[in-house]
Amino acid sequence: MNTSHENVNALLRDIPLPRMYRVRQVFDTERVKDPAAALKCELGRPEIRETVKRGMRIAVTAGSRGIDNIVLILRETVAFLKEMGAEPFIIPAMGSHGGATAEGQVAILHSLGITEESVGCPIRATMEVKVLTHLEDGTPVHMDRYAMEADGVVVVNRVKPHTGFRGRYESGLFKMMTVGLGKQKGAEMTHGRGRLRMGETIEMCGNAYLDHANILFGVATVENSFDKTWKLAALTGQEIREKEPGLLEEARRLLPGLYLQYADVLVVDRMGKNISGTGMDTNITRSYTHGYGISREGRAKRIAALDLTDESHGSAVGIGQADVTTRRLFEKFDPNTTYPNLLTSGGTDSAKIPMILDNQKLAIQAAIKTSVGGQADRVKLIRIPDTLHITEIEVSEGFIEEARNTPGLEILEGPYDWQFDDEGNLF
Repeated sequence: MNTSHENVNALLRDIPLPRMYRVRQVFDTERVKDPAAALKCELGRPEIRETVKRGMRIAVTAGSRGIDNIVLILRETVAFLKEMGAEPFIIPAMGSHGGATAEGQVAILHSLGITEESVGCPIRATMEVKVLTHLEDGTPVHMDRYAMEADGVVVVNRVKPHTGFRGRYESGLFKMMTVGLGKQKGAEMTHGRGRLRMGETIEMCGNAYLDHANILFGVATVENSFDKTWKLAALTGQEIREKEPGLLEEARRLLPGLYLQYADVLVVDRMGKNISGTGMDTNITRSYTHGYGISREGRAKRIAALDLTDESHGSAVGIGQADVTTRRLFEKFDPNTTYPNLLTSGGTDSAKIPMILDNQKLAIQAAIKTSVGGQADRVKLIRIPDTLHITEIEVSEGFIEEARNTPGLEILEGPYDWQFDDEGNLF
C-alpha cells in the first residue's frame, strides 16, 4: 500500500485560504452563582431527606460526560448522604464507554477529576449486571450489580437534548438509568430495539427502574449556553417522571448554536467523547449520521476535524461526521475504545474514516476544494475550537457581511491570515 500523499498534496498546495475574522456569539450568561449552596438547599428538602435511612449502602452514579461542576456535585451529594448516616460509593454509569471494561470506565472518571479523594468515598466498578425486571414484551432490563445489591441508588446526570433522537426523555436521569446503570447490556438492549424507538425505550426502561429498583432520588443539572451550571434540582422518583421533561425543554431553550448557517466548510479543531457522545455535538454541527425527528437544515457542506482530545482515550466515535481529517487524529484512533461503543449501539456510520490528509492546512484546503472548488474569495468557512466552546469563533471574509447583519454576533478582530507552523499545523 502506497502511503505517500505526494500526488494529493500537489493537488491541494495551491488552494488559497480565506482571510479570517474573530467573532463573538452572544449568549445568555445566567448561571448558578454558588452551586454548592444551591445543591445543599435542594438536598435539604424533606422529600429528599426522608428517602435516606441510617446505615444504607447507597450507589451514586457518575457518567462519562464533561459536566460542569460534576466533582462538586458528586462531593456534595456524597457529603449529604454521609451526614444522613449512609455509606455512599460511586459507580461508573456509562453504558459501553471505556472500552466496555471496568478499568476503562474508572480511567474515564479519573480523567474527569472524579477520584475517591475528590468525592470523598470509594469507587466500585464492574461490568456485571443482573436482570432487574422485564418489559411487557419480555425484554430484560439490566442493572449494574453493585447498584442492584445496594440499599439504594442516587442518579446524577445533566439533562440536555440528545444528539440522535427526540423524545419525552432524552439525555438525562431516565437515560442514566436505562443506559448508564444498564452498562453494556443496557446500552445494547436500548439500541437493539431500534433507533426509531430510542425515545420510547428509554421512557419504558426508566419507568421500569423507578418501579422496580430502589432509586432514592436524582440530581439533575441543566447547563446554560456556556456549559455552566444554570440549574440544579434534587428530584424524588415521582418528580423525575414529572419534571425531567420540563428540564429538557429548558435545556433545549438554552442550547447554543452557530448563528451563521449553511457554511461551505466547518473546521472543528478538536473532537472527543469528553466533548460529546458523538465526538462533535450534532445539535451544533447538524451532521447527524442517524438523527430521528431532527432537522439537518443548516449543516455545512464539508466538515474538517483536525484533532482528537486526549481525554477521549482514543475513542473516535463521531469521526464519521467529518468529510476530511488529519493524520494526527487518525493515529490517535483506537479501535479498542471506539468499536465497543458502536458494536453495542449497532451503528457503524459514526466510525467511518473520512479522507485523511497529512496536516491541518491540507485538511482545510481539501474541505475548501471539495465544497467550492478552491474559490477562497467566496468560501463561507467557520472555525470552532470544539462543539462545547462556540462563544468565540472564526469566520471567513465570505461570511463577514452576513455576520455584520446577524443579531447576537460581534466582530472582534480581522481580517487576518492563517498562521501555520513549519509542519502545516495550527496547533
